[in-house]
Amino acid sequence: MTKKIKEMIVVEGKNDTNTLKNWFDCDTIETNGSAISLETIEKIRLALQKRGVIIMTDPDYPGEKIRKTIDQQVPGCKHAFLAKEVARDLRRQKIGIEHASKENLWSALEASKPSFSEEHDEVQINDVTQASLQRAGLIAGGSAKRRRELLGKELGIGYTNGKQLYKRLKQFRVTQEDFERALANVDKELYRHG
Repeated sequence: MTKKIKEMIVVEGKNDTNTLKNWFDCDTIETNGSAISLETIEKIRLALQKRGVIIMTDPDYPGEKIRKTIDQQVPGCKHAFLAKEVARDLRRQKIGIEHASKENLWSALEASKPSFSEEHDEVQINDVTQASLQRAGLIAGGSAKRRRELLGKELGIGYTNGKQLYKRLKQFRVTQEDFERALANVDKELYRHG
């Protein structure tokens, strides 16, 4: 039985739509690149009001650009993140959600969560500080990038560079407790693979 997804899923193009429709009963809105038209923004806005929206873009720079543009123009959408390693076509050296397995796509969709911005939402519960990121080895050092990759996967907020990590944690309201739990799992993972 095909899993039904209530929300509209925003993707980058036709290949993404075809892959998702191959596995799930869903509807998509395609951005057709990173220069998102006003018409597409209006479709996303309407979809958010009527059904809800999940943004699922490729785990690369253009995908992040699209995600940020939509998040600024249409706040309140959910975000689904895939790690680069599960969205990679090794033969053609391409990254995209169309290369991910059904299981990885479903996990990302199931873990989708809304982002929050201070200008649109006055309640802030995030208590993770820049200093705690530094102490956790997420900002600088030889293993900082790998630690951020694992942390983003653990929290379901995707990968981000050191400068953007604090903002992403605030955006998704990651509490100190959730941060510490995820960090403990990151440490276990790194210890296991030594």
